[in-house]
Amino acid sequence: MKIHEYQGKELLRKFQVPVPEGDVAGTIKEARQVAEELGEGPFVVKAQIHAGGRGKGGGIKTAATPEEVEQVAGQILEMTLVTPQTGPEGRLVNRVLVEKAQEIARELYLGIVVDRSLGRPVIMMSAAGGMEIEEVAARSPELIIKEAVDPVTGCLPYQARNLAFGVGLDPHLIRAATSFIENLYKMFVALDCSLAEINPLVVTRDGALLALDAKINLDDNALFRHHDLAALEDPAEMDPLEHEARKHHLNYIRLSGNVGAMVNGAGLAMATMDLIKAAGAEPANFLDVGGGASQEMVANGFRIILADPNVKGVLINIFGGILRCDVLANGVVEAVKQVDVKVPIIIRLEGTNVEQGREILQHSGLKFTVAADMLDAAQKVAALVQ
Repeated sequence: MKIHEYQGKELLRKFQVPVPEGDVAGTIKEARQVAEELGEGPFVVKAQIHAGGRGKGGGIKTAATPEEVEQVAGQILEMTLVTPQTGPEGRLVNRVLVEKAQEIARELYLGIVVDRSLGRPVIMMSAAGGMEIEEVAARSPELIIKEAVDPVTGCLPYQARNLAFGVGLDPHLIRAATSFIENLYKMFVALDCSLAEINPLVVTRDGALLALDAKINLDDNALFRHHDLAALEDPAEMDPLEHEARKHHLNYIRLSGNVGAMVNGAGLAMATMDLIKAAGAEPANFLDVGGGASQEMVANGFRIILADPNVKGVLINIFGGILRCDVLANGVVEAVKQVDVKVPIIIRLEGTNVEQGREILQHSGLKFTVAADMLDAAQKVAALVQ
């Protein structure tokens, strides 16, 4: 789950990670009030959306006085901000973060992710702050210093010092940097984060370390332990179909293709997407209804797939195990009766109660194309959408 920058900075404060003074505002009057409470300028006004590259799109502006903050906030609020990460449709800005501007002496990168190949968190630090870390990794991988952390011992002081010395910090900043890194790691573990990225981490002209930006992602699977964090989710920042799917406990990710897919099991779903692409079409979504899906969940999943106007055909690929084929068939029939289906539907069923499932489809009075196997299903749906 993604959260906004201002929410991430509130979490950082709780773990003694230094951030600039500031607060969030939803109107121009609130923005001016925040600036007045901060005291003397200059200030920076930052659009709050779940995407990077905001400055390039005009979503980050400076202001010298509270009056200018009000003017700048008026330009940013309610704008549709387009960045490389939003796509051409952009995102509507509903909030801005107003902070005191900082005199920056140096920009660094600091991030923590889980390295699946190592099976442990990895802390990364780079002297190339302010740049996309993927770009740094591609052009100058030697600039990225890494420390893999044993979850049992946690981040040890020597590891934090290795990172700080590795990016060439002045000796008098090593202790502050060590504390900064250790506290960020404590937050990463305590809140079950999947990503904690500070880019840039700045050294100010008076020698302080500050998290000038904060990108915090939380592990959805751990939110049952953090009901307070679950409340930070902003539905306005989510794809409406993905938000609807979450309400029904469906694993759905919207893509840009033309073939909707309903599958049980993440591995089978990815294999199905590969086959769709190999057959010459493009998957419109990832949808794993799961092994324990009910007839209602199947019907909701089918309805969500068809709500995407880009979908020109639907491929249902089910291997009946825990999810029986007859349950799937009843769910699809019920959904098709509720929705005005105008696209072809290809179904491949195998496994538990497959004969009953096929019989339900056959006697439903609805139009389905039954495929012999996965490859046949992908080829048929690709031919139909083309």
